[in-house]
Amino acid sequence: MDLDTIQQNAAAERLDVLGAFHPDPADGAPEATGTLVLLGPREPGFWDHVTATPEFTDGAADPLDRWSARVIAALAVRLGGTALFPFGGPPYRPFLSWATRAGTAWASPVTLLVHHEAGLMVSYRGALALPERIDLPPLPEKPCDTCDRPCLTACPVNALTGDGYDIAACHTYLETPPGQDCLTRGCAVRRACPVSRGYGRTEAQSAFHMRSFHP
Repeated sequence: MDLDTIQQNAAAERLDVLGAFHPDPADGAPEATGTLVLLGPREPGFWDHVTATPEFTDGAADPLDRWSARVIAALAVRLGGTALFPFGGPPYRPFLSWATRAGTAWASPVTLLVHHEAGLMVSYRGALALPERIDLPPLPEKPCDTCDRPCLTACPVNALTGDGYDIAACHTYLETPPGQDCLTRGCAVRRACPVSRGYGRTEAQSAFHMRSFHP
């Protein structure tokens, strides 16, 4: 087993390896896990792929979570591992800690997680706990270190800044006519990130997540 094989299997379902690491007991991974591999949308093309699946056409709730559970569980069986998910709790798996532990994502200047390829649009659909200790590539550089950080001033109402996240102010703004821009196109702060802009996530996918955040 190697990371390229995992990547190829994930890519068939428009998923991507967004990070991997060798956990120790303090990381909260299942026992006998040699490598924990984090999976998220492979862009561009993820949303067109996933919205054509049965979970998005049967009218039942939580289509994205149900799709993730089905597809990643099948991947785990194929690759000889265990599927783990950020939903389905409590208790919840520590995906944010795992993301930073993998060394491919960090706390951004506005405190949200930023990924070296997905930017502030990063999301994790699940993980594979594999028994093998797989060789891992060198860690990437943090993109914020060479960025002029437009995320710090992108929020129209200063709900999300370097001082933290005023969730109540965000929800209030989303109820206003100007707030519809964030609801239908995605958070202005996330869109401002230069790495996010090159990631290829569609506005339709961002609108789906915004509706979940602000029904």
